[in-house]
Amino acid sequence: MTSAATGQADQASRRTFITLSVMLATIMQALDTTIANVALPHMQGAMGATQDQISWVLTSYIVAAAIFMPLTGFISARIGRKRLFMWSVAGFTVASMLCGAAQSLDQIVLFRLLQGIFGASLVPLSQAVLLDTYPPEKHGSAMALWGIGVMVGPILGPSLGGWLTEYYNWRWVFYINLPFGLLAWFGLAAFIEETKIDASRRFDLLGFALLSLGIGALQMALDRGESQNWFASREIVIETALMVMAFYLFVVHIFTHKHPYIEPALFRDRNFSVGLVFIFIVGIILLATMTLLPPFMQRLMGYPVIDVGYLLAPRGVGTMVAMMLVGWLSGRVDVRILILLGLLLTSLSMWEMTLFNTDIGSWDIVRTGIIQGLGLGFIFVPLSTITFATLAPRYRNEGTALFSLVRNIGSSIGISVVITYLAQRTQMNHEVFASYINPFNMALHQSGEIAKLDTVKGLVELNGEVTRQASLLAYLQDFRLMMWVSLCAIPLVLLLKSPRRDGSTGEGVPLLD
Repeated sequence: MTSAATGQADQASRRTFITLSVMLATIMQALDTTIANVALPHMQGAMGATQDQISWVLTSYIVAAAIFMPLTGFISARIGRKRLFMWSVAGFTVASMLCGAAQSLDQIVLFRLLQGIFGASLVPLSQAVLLDTYPPEKHGSAMALWGIGVMVGPILGPSLGGWLTEYYNWRWVFYINLPFGLLAWFGLAAFIEETKIDASRRFDLLGFALLSLGIGALQMALDRGESQNWFASREIVIETALMVMAFYLFVVHIFTHKHPYIEPALFRDRNFSVGLVFIFIVGIILLATMTLLPPFMQRLMGYPVIDVGYLLAPRGVGTMVAMMLVGWLSGRVDVRILILLGLLLTSLSMWEMTLFNTDIGSWDIVRTGIIQGLGLGFIFVPLSTITFATLAPRYRNEGTALFSLVRNIGSSIGISVVITYLAQRTQMNHEVFASYINPFNMALHQSGEIAKLDTVKGLVELNGEVTRQASLLAYLQDFRLMMWVSLCAIPLVLLLKSPRRDGSTGEGVPLLD
């Protein structure tokens, strides 16, 4: 074998080990966004906490990760990407062990806060590392591998969390991170090269403070809005006012400061700007649907938790299949066509879900889940590729951090919207349906249900059925809302520029280079 062939083999082997290490870190962080949700009732019992108190286990992690994610670009420039990556993996793993060993509510909230701080950089750093490790013509394949961890992790999280909680203990939801963390750390230490350190870069404290305040207030309002009755609560009004003020001042600041926290030049790249809007919509669809289906299946169809996890798992299989297909098709098919196909498949699955009823079989849930998984896979990987195709390499750390941040914010907003819409539509549907329960309704006479109007027990039974049917229709209306969100994203495809195989846009050099 010639020296050139040996060098290529060594380089390919190194890329493989880097990819595996990065994937482990990505999966570890992505799983933790949803895996703890299933174990919350068990944590609540173990800690003797109320429903409102135990919700801080999720809130503390989400808020911390959102605030510290934009710091990724600055810190990696000052101390090096490899060093930051290794510290983040180590800190996240240790924090996970502490969460599993926590003995009180205060402890687990504090350790989840640390988990969010250390985990904030893992996904954007993994994306930036793969983009730099692979040549431009292989970015599609690299993003397919990366996307498996990012997309499949949140989908499989509830299934794995339910299984661990059912057969072991809720603490194993956190202990499961130890083998992932150790393998990822050793892989990063052995195979990733350190980047150049930019000691001249200054920290924009005011920009960081304004963005942190805005993101923190937004996440708090979204997370607590439903339980506090939204704008009827002074807390939510204050948090919303802080969010609007902080974001406004931050935008003014970055366009007027000499060394802003986030470079405005990032947004001159059209693909990057459109990609941020796109990933916001993907974030809404990804977790909002996963938030609706488990309670729909448990409350209205009577499925136990463990079966819900098994029936939702094929959604992740569909995503993985789509990502592998996209990796093979990248460079052969225009990525915009793949994104369009993904949006159409996602919309189709949502339309089919608007036809659900309590008599559907397990195959209907699995089939629509696979279709939606295929759709999200066809969207996410090409979108991750085309968003950064024309962005200069020096902006990748900041760009990937913003990409992940916007996706997470989209998920938070999507979850809040669908939960609030579900509650409102259930009330409205109940009012409409209840208006038909009266002595003049001939259907009640024909079915023999009219006798129930004369007893308290009968009225309770009728009210229970009305509530059940009102909830069913509200879920279908939520699925229809998600369908329209998917369809409304289609025109954005026209704004994207398809890069050539060399990574350029066909206009000479990549933008901002």
